[in-house]
Amino acid sequence: MGKRKVWAPQARLMEIEIQGRRLAMDKDAQGWWHVDTPLAEHGADYTFAVDGGEPLPDPRSLWQPGGVDGPSRVLEHNEFSWSDTTWRPPPLSSAVIYELHIGTFSPEGTFDGASRRLDHLLTLGISHVELMPVAEFSGNRGWGYDGVDLYAPHHAYGGPEGLKRLVDACHSKGLAVILDVVYNHLGPAGNYLGRFGPYFTDRYVTPWGEAVNLDGPHSDQVRRFFIDNALMWFRDYHMDGLRIDAVHAIIDTSAIHFLEQLASEVKDLESHLGRHLALIAESDLNDPRLIRSPKESGYGIHAQWNEDFHHALHAALTKEQGGYYKDFGTLADLAKVLTRGLVYDGRYSAYRRRRHGRPATGLSGHQFVGCLQNHDQVGNRALGERTSVLLSPGRLQIGAALVMTAPFLPMLFQGEEWAASSPFLYFTDHSDPELAGAVKQGRREEFAAFGWQADQIPDPQNEATFLRSRLDWNEPERQPHKKILDWHRSLIRLRRQRAELSNGRIEQTSVDFDETGQWLIMKRESLWVACNFAARSQRIRCSELEKKEILLSSERGIKVENNEILLPKETVVILAG
Repeated sequence: MGKRKVWAPQARLMEIEIQGRRLAMDKDAQGWWHVDTPLAEHGADYTFAVDGGEPLPDPRSLWQPGGVDGPSRVLEHNEFSWSDTTWRPPPLSSAVIYELHIGTFSPEGTFDGASRRLDHLLTLGISHVELMPVAEFSGNRGWGYDGVDLYAPHHAYGGPEGLKRLVDACHSKGLAVILDVVYNHLGPAGNYLGRFGPYFTDRYVTPWGEAVNLDGPHSDQVRRFFIDNALMWFRDYHMDGLRIDAVHAIIDTSAIHFLEQLASEVKDLESHLGRHLALIAESDLNDPRLIRSPKESGYGIHAQWNEDFHHALHAALTKEQGGYYKDFGTLADLAKVLTRGLVYDGRYSAYRRRRHGRPATGLSGHQFVGCLQNHDQVGNRALGERTSVLLSPGRLQIGAALVMTAPFLPMLFQGEEWAASSPFLYFTDHSDPELAGAVKQGRREEFAAFGWQADQIPDPQNEATFLRSRLDWNEPERQPHKKILDWHRSLIRLRRQRAELSNGRIEQTSVDFDETGQWLIMKRESLWVACNFAARSQRIRCSELEKKEILLSSERGIKVENNEILLPKETVVILAG
């Protein structure tokens, strides 16, 4: 206690202002400034001044009670009493993941509010709770991907202690916790990192702002900034996994890529802590090197979101062809991703107008996260429509069945399990009118590729946009929502009961389909998932059908007779023998 430090290699003078006093700091050879003072006690507010300039929050601030522009507050992690000392997370290979946004998941919009809804996740069958980013960002409401104080849990959600209470509560109920982190850029408001040192570079660009300096002069300490952040979440907040946002925008030409270094150091921490720690990447590259081991010249990330699975399933169900869905839409695409892991494995992409990806040969389904909805695919629609709005109940059930029976790790997005009526829109709370206007205009331009009209897009800054996105917890026990909730519970229960559904063996998955008839049968060892996408009933004949027993179906009264099954329109049946 009492020590404060900050990295600012190019500064000539560094001072700390704490409890009404301004103290000079000493600089070491690596560009770190230090001060040791009894004033830096738990709960004390402080700021730094670079070269006599304005007071700024600590780049590694652990607590920002007044938001991104306010002073930092000293936090001693050992002040919190954990009750999860015997906790050991379930393996990622057994995961059923539930992605949620703290601000809209509960009526309270806080960490404590989310804690009060955990029993719902338990009865659903969830094993891993994935939190959208919680690092301090501008204003009180937002998605969290424009965070700027990466070490400080958002003040409006309940701050550091609120997050610890939520993680502790999850662990007490047997739920692992995954946190979404953003290491490819920082948000535009309250971003003071550049005042302290060369955290950013103009040699690269990102769609969201300045690129992070991971391979230029002074980049060693920049890499440490982000890697230490990841280690903090595991060590001090007891996280079980991190989901790393848009790693394709993390540009690093070093011999050892940032992600490889991160995975290596997380593995070392795992050995020290004695519990499994997981890393999941979001990537637009379709490059399996991310999730291959270093022995195979990979980075050693444990799993990645499977965008091809989502796009193939979404396009097959909705028939949408806008934007990147242009590359998808056939049952052949769906069959390919189910049996080979990726659709774009080096084949030509009409959307990109070039070849894309490489094969995922030899990889396990446990290294891919598959979903029908996530925050991006819902929130990046003009009106934030969920698949429950886009699809008939029958097609919705087909989609859920394929997510839960595919050889990938299944993930649900908050409210998906009961076909929530609330949209999930894009919302912000920037105080700068110019920035707010730029965000609104940027959203309009982004949606142009999908054919949406500018006047359709709700204003992200309007609080009503945020409030409309909150879940209605009166829905789960009402029809038609209860029927969809029961369907998801049955699917997850079946996944737990049948080893064929949790083994991750892509190479043992086969698919028969008829593009014209619009039916598909996925075979996972002795278990079959028969889907009728068509808006009409049809019979499917197979000599093996007489050996099959119906385990679960989206419609009642379906029978297997004389090697034949009659599938009503938009129906899914799961059989085993």
